[in-house]
Order: sequence, then C-alpha cells, then structure tokens
Amino acid sequence: MASSNGSRRVGVLGGLGTRPSERLSGAGRRLLAYLAVKGPRANRFLAGTDLWPEVSEARARANLRRALWQLPRRWVQPDGPDLQLDASVDLLDARRVADHALAADPVAADEVELLKHDLLPGWYEPWVLDEQDQFHLHRIQALEAVCRTASDAGAYPLATGAGLAAVCAEPLRESAVTALVQALVLEGNRVEAARRYRAYAQRLRHEIGAAPGDDLVALVRPYLRRRG
Repeated sequence: MASSNGSRRVGVLGGLGTRPSERLSGAGRRLLAYLAVKGPRANRFLAGTDLWPEVSEARARANLRRALWQLPRRWVQPDGPDLQLDASVDLLDARRVADHALAADPVAADEVELLKHDLLPGWYEPWVLDEQDQFHLHRIQALEAVCRTASDAGAYPLATGAGLAAVCAEPLRESAVTALVQALVLEGNRVEAARRYRAYAQRLRHEIGAAPGDDLVALVRPYLRRRG
C-alpha cells in the first residue's frame, strides 16, 4: 500500500509523540508505538499477541480492534492481514543517520540530534526491551563515529558535541571518553580534555576499581605531567 502520510509523524525517541499532536487512548498509544518500532508494517496477529501477551488470542484480537477504532483516522491503514503505519517515524531516520555515521559518512549537526535520545524511555513492555537495547548501542556507536570523523575533518564543535552525548549516555564507556578527549586535544582544549579524563578515571576507580586504558592515558599524559 502506498503511503500518503503527508506531514504526519510519530516520535518514539525520548518518549512517544505525534505531529500533529493527537489525543490518544492507552491502547491507541501502545499500537502506534508498536508500529513505529516494529513496522511501519506489521502482521495483525503478531501485533495483538505482542501487545497483549497475557490474554487469549481472541481477547488480543478484540483489544487490537478496539485500539484501531480509538486511533484518529488515517494514522494506521488496514491492509489484508497487516497493518500499515501511515506516518514518518523518527526512529527510522535515526537508524539511517547512525548507519551513515558508522560508515564514516559526513553527518550534519541536526542529524546528530536524532542520536541523543533513547527509544521510549520508561516503557518496559516485553516487545520493546530488546529494541531499546539494540538502539541504545547503535546510537552510542554512531555518536562515537561522528566524534572521530568530525575530529578528522576539523569540525570540532560537531565532534565534541557528539562525543559529549555519547559520554552522557554511557559515562563508563571508555571508547566514548577516548573519542571525546581526543577531539578536545585536537581542538587545542587540553584543560577540558584533562578534566574529562580525571572525572572518568575517578568514576571508574570508584565504581569498578579499575584504571583507564593506556590509549586514553596517552592522550593526556603530557598535560598531566606539566600540571604535576
């Protein structure tokens, strides 16, 4: 079925939202989120059993019909045994940006914004948990890649912004800290690089009793010696 979504958009990064804004029932919210994450096309039967795993198949089908009835018109189109979300989705755009970043392609600052939020934070339904974990790792790896690629290109504001986003999301991830510190050193901001290093080393020691790796230490060792 061809899409005619126009300006309709579903956001699932940082929370669920729609553009234009819609008032949604609880069941409608769950179905819209499911199709945005699992779709945009999904089998009706699988959608029902994924969304309502604790009830019988007949009850799950009834719940799905109710959710469809409660959704505003045009957002979801039935198509035989399937359901088609008729809207763009920020998650699909973020995955595309992440793939480009991991391929070392240039990524714009506004595209990096798509990588700064997790998928449906605060949602704990079984169907979304693995998707959350996978996207979280994907976006962190992509932010690190943006940091390195932008550093190589001399685009330091973009590099440090992406690196800081990765570190904020995973403070103990050494590859993220290393990418950020390296960008700061290349930018000439060695004071901030050393500060970030010290904060990481202190947290690492406090939380797991470990020391930073040699590659990270080497980036700031000259400055740390001068400071004494």
